[in-house]
Amino acid sequence: MSGNATGGKGSKRWQHFYAALQLAIQRSAHKWTWENFTECFPVFCEEEGDRAQGVFNTLSRHMESSLTEATDKFFDDISLKQCIDDLHAAVVDAKLRKQKGEVRPDIWREDLHPRAATRARTIPLLEKERERLLADLQELEDENLRLQEEIASNVRQFDENEKKSETLLDTLDEVLQEWERLPVEDMSQWARDMIQQQSMSDKSKIC
Repeated sequence: MSGNATGGKGSKRWQHFYAALQLAIQRSAHKWTWENFTECFPVFCEEEGDRAQGVFNTLSRHMESSLTEATDKFFDDISLKQCIDDLHAAVVDAKLRKQKGEVRPDIWREDLHPRAATRARTIPLLEKERERLLADLQELEDENLRLQEEIASNVRQFDENEKKSETLLDTLDEVLQEWERLPVEDMSQWARDMIQQQSMSDKSKIC
């Protein structure tokens, strides 16, 4: 048997279903009786009685095993065991609620339309999801506002730095203009004269 379709595990509803299925498979596999087999192979059964009986039993077991494996695989593919277990759990839960006398908006009544029952169950879930989405949206809006304020602060800081840079450049331009107005040649000549006089004074002291 495959992994999920095992009769010994699962809900009682699944166990009863699987036991009935196994019984049906056994009856189907052994529906071809020994009498039918001897009618199909009379000479073989007459001459090789024990061997023929063994072949017949092997064929029956193989047919039963093949049917079981095929049905188990099919049930695994459609998750039938899980579906029946879920159905069983829902039925048990409904019986307990009925015994307790619980009244819910989605409880089934003969005059209750399926759409109304569906809405009674899904609308609260949708409202809860709506609240969650609104909370997420509020978080995004708060984060967006924080980023906008941060960007605005960075822009203001950039403008201030740009103004400071412009002021500094203007000051440098003024200094350069003042420097260009100075009598550089006269100052250079004066500096050379001062150096020469200092040199002559030092020599006279040495002599």
